[in-house]
Amino acid sequence: MEERVKRYREVNRFWYVMLVVFSSVAIVIAIDWIFHVGLLHVMLAENSYLYALLLVYLSPVFILFPATKSAPRDKIPWYDIMLFLVSISCFGYLTANGANISLKGWAIEAPAMPTVMSFLIWALVLEGIRRTTGLVLVMMCLFFSLYPVFAGHMPGCLFGYTYPVAWAARSHMMGTESLLGIPVRVLGTLVIGFMIFGIAMMHTGGGKFLTNLSFALLGSTRGGPAKVAVFASALFGSISGSPVANVLTTGSMTIPAMKRTGYPPQFAGAVEACASSGGVLMPPVMGSAAFIMASFLGVPYIQVAKAAVIPSVLYYLSLFMQIDARAVKLGLKGIPKSEVPSLKQTMKGGWFYVFAFAALIYFLIYLKVAAWAPWPAIGLLLAMAMFKKETRFTLRSFFEFIAGTGKLMGEITTIMAGVGLIMGGLAITGVAGAFSRELVLFAHGNMMLLLALGALTSFILGMGMTLSAVYVFLAMVMVPALIQMGLNVFAVHLFVMYWAMISAVTPPVAVAAYAGATIAGSPPMKTGFTAMRLATVIYILPFLFVLDPSLVGQAPIIEILHSFSTCAIGIILIATALEGYLVGLGRLSIPLRVLALASGILLALPGWRFDCIGLVAAGVLVLLGLLQRKALRKGIPG
Repeated sequence: MEERVKRYREVNRFWYVMLVVFSSVAIVIAIDWIFHVGLLHVMLAENSYLYALLLVYLSPVFILFPATKSAPRDKIPWYDIMLFLVSISCFGYLTANGANISLKGWAIEAPAMPTVMSFLIWALVLEGIRRTTGLVLVMMCLFFSLYPVFAGHMPGCLFGYTYPVAWAARSHMMGTESLLGIPVRVLGTLVIGFMIFGIAMMHTGGGKFLTNLSFALLGSTRGGPAKVAVFASALFGSISGSPVANVLTTGSMTIPAMKRTGYPPQFAGAVEACASSGGVLMPPVMGSAAFIMASFLGVPYIQVAKAAVIPSVLYYLSLFMQIDARAVKLGLKGIPKSEVPSLKQTMKGGWFYVFAFAALIYFLIYLKVAAWAPWPAIGLLLAMAMFKKETRFTLRSFFEFIAGTGKLMGEITTIMAGVGLIMGGLAITGVAGAFSRELVLFAHGNMMLLLALGALTSFILGMGMTLSAVYVFLAMVMVPALIQMGLNVFAVHLFVMYWAMISAVTPPVAVAAYAGATIAGSPPMKTGFTAMRLATVIYILPFLFVLDPSLVGQAPIIEILHSFSTCAIGIILIATALEGYLVGLGRLSIPLRVLALASGILLALPGWRFDCIGLVAAGVLVLLGLLQRKALRKGIPG
């Protein structure tokens, strides 16, 4: 976690207390607004509530994140304090005037003061994005937020309505489609609770429990530490929503263990990177983009989580098979049982994590109250943690937990505000719909060409932007074009999300792989290409489920079971081809690896014809593999 901590400024006691106060206020107003309990003795309008969240989460960003890499980390310059105070003033003014904004139509025509405030907030959000995520996203936000000003001068499908800059500023900051659009609304109702639940898990020792549980279950199996990395990272990633944070947290334990049992350093770093990246797409929690998807689709979040189950299972299945095959090829064993945590002791020490997670699932799936679900789970987790000395909160550790929520939510809030500006620029000008129509015309009805364009665009944007930003942009521009081709709406949205995430393990960016390389002490680029090979299936999966909606649960149960079983066999055969080893047959020759790859792809593709041909090819593979094995035993060159 050291690299992540360096991004934050070391604040003195005064600013630390301010962060705790702001974070506490955010939690109180969120609980009050979501549950309508009247803690504040005043019912905030939705826009006032969202402005208040922006005030308490975005304003401290200027204190926590230095303006430049060379800026001092141990003191706060006067200009950062000024930005902090200006941010409080602007958002405070809009919070107090939420009713006037709605009733008097300030998004269209407003007095001088709120117009000036709109320009200031515009600049503050862009500067906050620059500090938290870098130049790529801020340039995207700047371009699209200014788009309404010059859209009338753009050619072809890029042409849109043109507005004065003051009108654009008011519309962005006080309208309902930009700053206060879907991303920030989802943040205020859904994301905030789930993120705080994840932070509570980590601050009470949940990360260590998940890792120990994985070691207890899989540590002593062959190649155990690598399987632990996959299992632990899938669990942790589904809570954290960040591939890099996942690598830095679980990888600090799993990567050294993998190296110690004989895995090459670049392989160890790559395994952790692939496992951590997949966690973002693993239900039940996933990342913030999944909550935004639910709002885009107008469906309960649980439907998005259900749609994501089969693809994530297939991805992790491929990782497990490759890891196991590599362990056999290298003759690796697991960790000695004497060094593996006891499952009984692990569960005895961390039963309440399971209980809290079960409570989350109960509220999420059975009661179907996604906005409420994380809060009772947080309360149970914090209450039960007090019964154990090792996890019991002291006043200091509790303040660290509250401050931790402020740091993480400050980043997420700033990013969501920026993503809202992109949405606003596209919505105000009406360019998104025109661009989608042009894409369909360009593809001339060729669905595979349009899918390839979508995959390439998602991948390129994912190199410099967050998953949420890429998803929102393409959900407005690319997804409608794909849906016009007759593709399933759930599958298309997940298709875009998967391809936006793939850059985390694909050079030249591969941020998750490079984080794993840092811990493993391996060459970053070599680790990136190793991760790319391990994650081969994830490049194929989006095309599979977009062509076969039953893989995202959009079909009768019989079709779902059939598609899942044939696709799972296909994934196993693809993993076999990549590693050149199949349990029961041993090492495979090059021709047999090619046959395994071909049969795996055929079985994974939708359609009975492909399944039949694939099964025949798999049968030939087994037969030839047995003959090869028999020939090798007799010493006949094969």
